[in-house]
Amino acid sequence: MRLRALLETDALGLRLLGGEDELDRSVRGVMTTDLRDPSRYLSGGELVLTGLAWRRDAADSEPFVRILAGAGVAGLAAGEAELGDIPGDLVEACAHHRLPLFAVHETVAFATITEHVVRQVSGERAGDLAAVVDRHRRLMTSGPAGGGPEVVLDLLGSDLDLHAWVLSPTGRQIAGAGETSLPGPVGAALAGQHLAATRSGRRAPHRATVEGTTYSLFPIRNTGRGAVPASRDVRESVLSDWLLAVEADAGDWPPARLDLLQGVTQLIAVERDRRDAARTVRRRLAQEVLELVQTGAPPAEIAARLRVAAPVLLPGLGTAPHWQVVVARVEWGGAEGRSAVPGGPVAQALLEEILVDPAVTGPDTADRIAVAHAGEEAVALVPLPAVTTPAPDRGAGGDDAHADAHDDPALHADVLLAAVREPLSAGLADDGRLTLGVSAAVHSPEGLRGALEEARHARRVAAARPGRVCAAGHHELASHVLLLPFVPDDVRRAFTARLLDPLRDYDRRHRAELIPTLEAFLDCDGSWTRCATRLHLHVNTLRYRVGRIEQLTGRDLSRLEDKLDFFLALRMS
Repeated sequence: MRLRALLETDALGLRLLGGEDELDRSVRGVMTTDLRDPSRYLSGGELVLTGLAWRRDAADSEPFVRILAGAGVAGLAAGEAELGDIPGDLVEACAHHRLPLFAVHETVAFATITEHVVRQVSGERAGDLAAVVDRHRRLMTSGPAGGGPEVVLDLLGSDLDLHAWVLSPTGRQIAGAGETSLPGPVGAALAGQHLAATRSGRRAPHRATVEGTTYSLFPIRNTGRGAVPASRDVRESVLSDWLLAVEADAGDWPPARLDLLQGVTQLIAVERDRRDAARTVRRRLAQEVLELVQTGAPPAEIAARLRVAAPVLLPGLGTAPHWQVVVARVEWGGAEGRSAVPGGPVAQALLEEILVDPAVTGPDTADRIAVAHAGEEAVALVPLPAVTTPAPDRGAGGDDAHADAHDDPALHADVLLAAVREPLSAGLADDGRLTLGVSAAVHSPEGLRGALEEARHARRVAAARPGRVCAAGHHELASHVLLLPFVPDDVRRAFTARLLDPLRDYDRRHRAELIPTLEAFLDCDGSWTRCATRLHLHVNTLRYRVGRIEQLTGRDLSRLEDKLDFFLALRMS
């Protein structure tokens, strides 16, 4: 806005005292100060408001005005409430430095002027940025992407001073302006709050506060061929849509600025659609391999498809990779325990995101993942570089899956969901579940069928556990862990009650800590010395507690069978 426009607004109560020839100066902000030297807070283009508290005598005006002129401010507005008339020495100093000077009537609050200037400047910036965004939208929809989402986020930062990031539904950063990035835990927390608000039906933008900072969260709706119509169930898209996180509170934004941000999300959605289309080839490869494996095709035919897939998923790889299979299932509960919401496409999109390293930013890091879906199930074919010399194939559970942890790039179920469990649980709310199973790594077509069955069986183990988001790996299929989830509830309760209830009752009455002592004793493999050290007890005290456990339960902790019974009871309790 121009200084001249301030004089044309009667409600501001401004009277020009000098600088009529400079009224076409642009105002880019406003600042109120009574400091003798406010230069450190000035960046140029401000309308400075002052109550003249800095002025002790006539000699103070010249250095004050000189500082303002040197900082490039647009003009000075002095209040009449303190001194009545504006001092002549201030008028002369402003005339000497060609700085426009206004008098502010005593009935007008500085806050009124500040609000007016901020509103006008923000509106003009929004209009300018809207024009830029509109041009960029046309470029992106008519030809190759011109820099991706980062270009739009840079515009938000430079034109509106808004810091913004594009996040995946798990909170992974897809894009950000400049070199500023969100810490992983902050992104995950924002994604979780966004998913929870979306599931509750609240209108966007959603307000979120993380670590004392307020953000506004805007959904980025998929607008391509696979887009879910607005009238359809929100559960079909809630776990696959990106979001725009803006470091600001949009609650008091004018409609024009909200419309602008909606336009920005639509622009980013175009880029999302383009990059989703690039996944078509990888999905088709996964679908073809999956169908060959499930129909029992000859290994030579499967190997031929894998040779086609390897260069696409691992470009430049010189040796044949290992392969892992990951199976995921998203299930929604309805009024009658089942839902008409299809889980396969949701699980497919979600698995493509989960299998990306959460520490890696950018939308193209899923290029090494091929995910297909069949019915309610999604299946991922994950290539791994062959970093060790493979032994003869032993199937999905072969020893080649147990390479040294530092050399083994394989996925592990126990860490796969660690970074995404919190936000995904919020999106699943109280009627959804995600279960996931991970196979061992195999390095031949013959092992792929076993890997698929292994991953499916691991997923069923995960499904038998409580919780909204659960995963299980191949190593659990050769352990008692495989059996425990399938023990009937009545058998589980009876078994644990018989062994553990006497100890719990005694602990409640005497605070004896027999249950923690039993757990530590079994963890230490029955070693009296190690267990006493862990519990910070004298060995004789430990022997007394173990004796009390044996007396209350009628068991002997020196016998392997009784140790095993206690171990299983603790695991099932």
